[in-house]
Amino acid sequence: MQITSKGQVTIPQEVRNRLGLLPHTEVEFEVSGDYARIRKARRAESLGRRGQKVLRALRGSADTRMSTDQIMALTRGSRRAGANGK
Repeated sequence: MQITSKGQVTIPQEVRNRLGLLPHTEVEFEVSGDYARIRKARRAESLGRRGQKVLRALRGSADTRMSTDQIMALTRGSRRAGANGK
């Protein structure tokens, strides 16, 4: 594994999966002697930020109007999602 000219390293997929590192996940490094550890950031200000970004990106992108009852019926696997026409 090599460091790019920009100081970047690709974290192997197996490591990302095991640590739950998704795109835009905040990480932090702990340096000790001649090695460094990487882990998810534990800072309180980073909590929920990724979810907020996802919601902002998706807001207004639906192409079908559905009532809350219809959405909940789909979520629960009901076959009657559009039956009452709300």
